[in-house]
Amino acid sequence: MEHFGIISLIPAFTVLVLALVTRRTFEALVGGTLLGFIILNKQNFFGAFVDASLKVMADATIGWIILVCGLFGSLIALLVKSGGALAFGNFVVGFVKGRKSALMTTWALGLVIFIDDYLNALTVSAAMKKVTDKFRVSREMLAYVVDSTAAPVCVIIPFSTWAIYVSGLLEKTEAAEVGKGVSVYISAIPYMVYAWVAVLVVPLVALALIPVFGPMKKAEERAQETGEVIPPGTGKIAALEDDIAEAAKTNPKLYNFLVPIVLLIFATWYFGVDALKGVVVAIVAAGIMYVAQKLLSMNEVFDTIIEGFKTMIFPLAIVVVSFMLKEVNDGLGLTTYVIETVKPIMSGSMLPVVTFLSLSIITFATGSFWGVYAVSFPIVIPLALAMDANLGLAIGAVISSGAFGSHACFYGDSTVLSATGCGVRPIDHSLTQIPYALVTAGISAVIFIILGIVIG
Repeated sequence: MEHFGIISLIPAFTVLVLALVTRRTFEALVGGTLLGFIILNKQNFFGAFVDASLKVMADATIGWIILVCGLFGSLIALLVKSGGALAFGNFVVGFVKGRKSALMTTWALGLVIFIDDYLNALTVSAAMKKVTDKFRVSREMLAYVVDSTAAPVCVIIPFSTWAIYVSGLLEKTEAAEVGKGVSVYISAIPYMVYAWVAVLVVPLVALALIPVFGPMKKAEERAQETGEVIPPGTGKIAALEDDIAEAAKTNPKLYNFLVPIVLLIFATWYFGVDALKGVVVAIVAAGIMYVAQKLLSMNEVFDTIIEGFKTMIFPLAIVVVSFMLKEVNDGLGLTTYVIETVKPIMSGSMLPVVTFLSLSIITFATGSFWGVYAVSFPIVIPLALAMDANLGLAIGAVISSGAFGSHACFYGDSTVLSATGCGVRPIDHSLTQIPYALVTAGISAVIFIILGIVIG
């Protein structure tokens, strides 16, 4: 692939600068994407921008994401409206004795729901908001814990959407024989260092063995001192959290939460790890249950579904524009440029850490994780074989970079959904989480250096 050299970095860098200056995610993405099309298409940039938007909206993956995320918003709204979310919160509070145990419970729940990172982020956030609110845990801290057990957990469990996708790529790049992709993926799990470290750092933060610092410290101080768990300026994101039907307020039922959630998880697994089919089954079941109990009328069920879908419009807009930015970055050859730039310093022992760091920069800057996998595996795997490096370690480094990007990128889908599910703006979540993600990445880089020397 050709690339534009150092110029290919400009759109991604622009997005980062605009986001930090304006503290606005969507506008920063639009600005960086427009600049990218100006570089690519000169005076015809506007037509290219519009064409790219149509191309993205016509993509089957985007259609799937819009339906899944929108309907997750609908399901969460139904769970709140029925009192089910309140009942679950009341139930869990009976076992949670303080802030630390609330965060540890959130972490444990995140470990259990490993099928899909969207399913994980939105389900855990919906389940635990009321619990952590009771103990004055900031929503930013909750979002960090939720996000840390979304993609990182899905990466190290070989029965998730991430594992299925990467296993297919391994077969396509001939790193694995046909039908053996999952086996090769499993052999690389011990080397998916970032995912392991990210998951293990959470309990250290929850138990205060790692102190809060940076922007997260300010968020926690605000929550502890004032009781304001939701950051100022959040606005409509958390507007539906207390919208409970009158019939459900006096005696909310736990099964009105558990039954739809269990069906959601089971149906997602049963239909071949398809969260869209899973959430449709859960919504239908929830609607029937609530009407039968006379908690909601049929009209109220459909009104709630629409209102819940509407809460996901803004995060979905961010995801759509991030895919347009990916089109720009692909056109500029960003991934190819970075890989070619770092290739001269690669050796058998340094391949894992150089791969992890360089691809982490790309995934963080572009918000493209699976796309970076598709581009980088055909390059990294032949390099590893040519250098006689440990193949599992090289694969683990590539996958770790995607886990970092999903965890840290402020307009990555998992980050946006974790923030939205917890009732905070993506930029507030990202700024409080990024110091922990960088510490985790630093630890992972040191481990990759050691592994590269010892077994690389």
